[in-house]
Amino acid sequence: MAMSAFSQKILPAILIAAGVGVGGWFVGQGLEGFRQAERFITIKGLAEQDVKSDFAIWTLSFRRAGGDYQAVRSELTADREAVAAFLRGQGFNDQEIELRPLRITDLMAREYGQQDVALRYTGEGSVLVRSARVDLVARASNAVDPLITQGVALSQDGPMGGAPRYFLRGFNEVKPQLLEAAVTNAREQAEQFATDAGATLGDLRRANQGAIQILDDDGSDGYSSGLTIGKRLRVVSTFEFLLK
Repeated sequence: MAMSAFSQKILPAILIAAGVGVGGWFVGQGLEGFRQAERFITIKGLAEQDVKSDFAIWTLSFRRAGGDYQAVRSELTADREAVAAFLRGQGFNDQEIELRPLRITDLMAREYGQQDVALRYTGEGSVLVRSARVDLVARASNAVDPLITQGVALSQDGPMGGAPRYFLRGFNEVKPQLLEAAVTNAREQAEQFATDAGATLGDLRRANQGAIQILDDDGSDGYSSGLTIGKRLRVVSTFEFLLK
């Protein structure tokens, strides 16, 4: 009877102690596994690639002003035809040339306009070039002197100042190679880090592609203004590699 009472008191205590010890062992193993799983490094992979624009948009704008509406309209019409003829002479076809509607403003018709203006009518027109022949656009944009000699008042207004804008429409064709180069760059850095740390580089844990920048090739670091034919693609991707 005494032994039975002793067993009833001691045995549960032994079981509880054993349970705590086993539980502590599993918790310890879990923490160790967690620490091991968290052994990784974060690396940024940089890749750059020089490419050439494959499309251009060029707006040739011109202006006229005068006291007679019909005279201003006729001058603008003649200017538009002169610009179109110049472009055809440079080698552009009709599919690449778009004649835009003329716009004429009567300054005296404005609600708060002056009633004694010397040139009552001001007008403007434009011819738009859309072409994949970017080299032709670049050459033609530097050969507009004959138009100025003819009296066509080309406008330099706007953010581009009358210059062509160059774009990269085939971006998706070069994107895979750029990202592959970023991965290669990051892995090389990670392998060097692992070697220096006395570890072995493991599998890729996580990756973030990052934003791909399209820059002008004139040395500027801002996003492309569209003024240069040459472009530089740059991507900084983030990778996490496991360490063994």
